[in-house]
Order: sequence, then C-alpha cells, then structure tokens
Amino acid sequence: MGIADKASNKSQDIKGKAKEAVGKATNNPNLENQGKTDQTKAALKNLGENAKDTISKVKKSTQKDS
Repeated sequence: MGIADKASNKSQDIKGKAKEAVGKATNNPNLENQGKTDQTKAALKNLGENAKDTISKVKKSTQKDS
C-alpha cells in the first residue's frame, strides 16, 4: 500500500471519528451516521489495499521459487 493511500485512508478515518463525536455531542444523528460511514469507507479501502499487498507478495514469492 502506498504511503499516499495510507495517509488518505487515515485522514478519512479521523474525519469520520470527528464527525461522529460532534454528532454525538450536538445530538445530531445524521452527522453521527456520516462519521460512521466515513470510518467504514476508510476501513474498506484499507482492506482492499491490504489484499493487493498480499497478492503482490504471493506473486513475488512464487516467481522466486520458479
């Protein structure tokens, strides 16, 4: 996973946590849900990037064995 991707995903996660906290503090369920959605999107992007990394590592290891 590239550093830029990691930073972008982490940024989206932090923004989501902030939105969720503000939503809770102001009793705004819509903002709270937006924050949770942002956090979920960031987590899914991380999963996708980690899967790509794993596939890349597997490909490299099988090429070395050949």
